[in-house]
Amino acid sequence: MANEEKKKEGNDPSIDEEELRDQLLESGSVTLRRAKHVIHCLCVIGQIEGHYILPPQNKTTKYEHVIPQLVAIEQDPQIEGLLIILNTVGGDVEAGLAIAELISGMKKPAVSLVLGGGHSIGVPLACSARQSFIAPSATMTIHPVRMNGLVLGVPQTLSYFDKMQERIVRFVTENSGIDSDRFRQLMMNTGELVMDMGTVLDGESAVDCGLIDHLGGLNEAIDCLYAMIEEGEDHADPQCHDA
Repeated sequence: MANEEKKKEGNDPSIDEEELRDQLLESGSVTLRRAKHVIHCLCVIGQIEGHYILPPQNKTTKYEHVIPQLVAIEQDPQIEGLLIILNTVGGDVEAGLAIAELISGMKKPAVSLVLGGGHSIGVPLACSARQSFIAPSATMTIHPVRMNGLVLGVPQTLSYFDKMQERIVRFVTENSGIDSDRFRQLMMNTGELVMDMGTVLDGESAVDCGLIDHLGGLNEAIDCLYAMIEEGEDHADPQCHDA
């Protein structure tokens, strides 16, 4: 009788639904087990929260929640791939880079999809996956590093900004098809944004300049991830294509 009850529990879809609901409420992510392949969907939304707690009215992605998830995904033998959904305005630079470095260093196949926007530090996050997609209506803002709070007007401050910016440039160029000169040109553009520096790229422009691999939506991103899982390739998969 006990074995029969366990079998019933294992086949009970309501148990899976409860597990999915708990995952969504606690972390904003979900592991899809009743599909062709078991993949984990990680959402990076709103502002990436780092060392300082943001006001309660802000939509945030907390890096202390995301980092353990990525470690668990990499170690879980049942999870075959990772899908990252991005709709972020940016946020803490070091927290964003930490998450991006973890994703880029994963052995499991990972695909990113930019919906709405992947701005600021969201750019390295989008590039961190083995294959990246962007919706045609989505945009990405590339701009220089900013800092809030007290800033000392000394040469060392400018040196710190340069080093921080160089970390971002190096990561993006190593994990995408754009070269460093072009990326810096977009970052330092003064002719597009009002009272600011930088460039806003739509989906097609982001693909044309090599920042993102493919133009597409959820269907294309999942097909690409499935192909990477099935072929077991560590590099760009020829079956991943634009919409």
